[in-house]
Amino acid sequence: MKYSGYLILIVTILTGFSCKKNPLKVKLTGHEKDVEIVNFGEEFFAAGYSDTAALIALRNKYPDFFDLFTYRVIQIGGLGEELFFEGVKQFQTDTMILNIRKSAKQEFADFSKIENGLKNAFRYFQFHFPEHELPVIYTYISGFNQSVVTADKIIGISLDKYLGRDYEYYQYLNSTPSYKILNMHKGKIVSDVAYAWGVTEFDDTGKTTNLLDNMIYQGKLMYFVDALLPDEHDSIKIGYTQKQLEWCKMNEAKMWSTLIENKMLYSTNRMDIVRYTNPAPTTSGFPIESPGRTGVWIGWQIVRQYMKKHPEITLEQLMKNSDFQKILNDSKYFPD
Repeated sequence: MKYSGYLILIVTILTGFSCKKNPLKVKLTGHEKDVEIVNFGEEFFAAGYSDTAALIALRNKYPDFFDLFTYRVIQIGGLGEELFFEGVKQFQTDTMILNIRKSAKQEFADFSKIENGLKNAFRYFQFHFPEHELPVIYTYISGFNQSVVTADKIIGISLDKYLGRDYEYYQYLNSTPSYKILNMHKGKIVSDVAYAWGVTEFDDTGKTTNLLDNMIYQGKLMYFVDALLPDEHDSIKIGYTQKQLEWCKMNEAKMWSTLIENKMLYSTNRMDIVRYTNPAPTTSGFPIESPGRTGVWIGWQIVRQYMKKHPEITLEQLMKNSDFQKILNDSKYFPD
């Protein structure tokens, strides 16, 4: 099957899309609470490694996150363990950690735009899910561990994973390929947090059995990001370049036809699911120009079409709906 190349169209659109109202651009009530954002990393370094009382006080102040940070993020164990304070010392005096901490201070000297983005995202979250509690967001340096971690009412952000595509240390991270480094910039923080919170609040992975299930589940998560970030560009939300995004739009019908013709939609083979939904430089089986996660992008379009055809369905109803086949059927999705 032949796929279209990338075309650059220079068109000035005076009407049409510019006039369309985004249904997710809702009017907030004005009574939403601001999500709390804690600069845990600075408090952790301020406590030092030789002042036992200061570290105990910090744990008492943030008991749940302190343990998540020491056990899961920097992996030095807990306060009661024999080598804990030695682990804190090694972390706080490590040359690489000190260098990336300095870089993070420079890169995030003005955190106001990101802070406002996070607060606004969770104002939309409260609008759609008034019964759900807000998390507390913690920022820190992790030594290049997971970008965003979540737990019950907790979100943690590793600022050292967002220091910019050209950050010198990233080229030495053997476990981080170049296509992932393209999204390691501060403009990606808010959308990454929104997506991670969607996964935490609405984990349907136990109900996904085939590729279609996984595509639509991921599509629901992307629509959740749409709802929390109605003004954000699609390329930022999914982590594509503009060229990759345009390729998907131009080849949407061909990709869908290929999946159907090759009988992939109902495949339960793990490698088939990984091929179309996991991050990768390109999608195996599609042209080299394709980005990775094209199955996620298609699932996103299916869910968007479903919600467009059923405006009476709330975001909460969508996120609770695990009948993935019915979502596809009711969306009448058939790109041309």
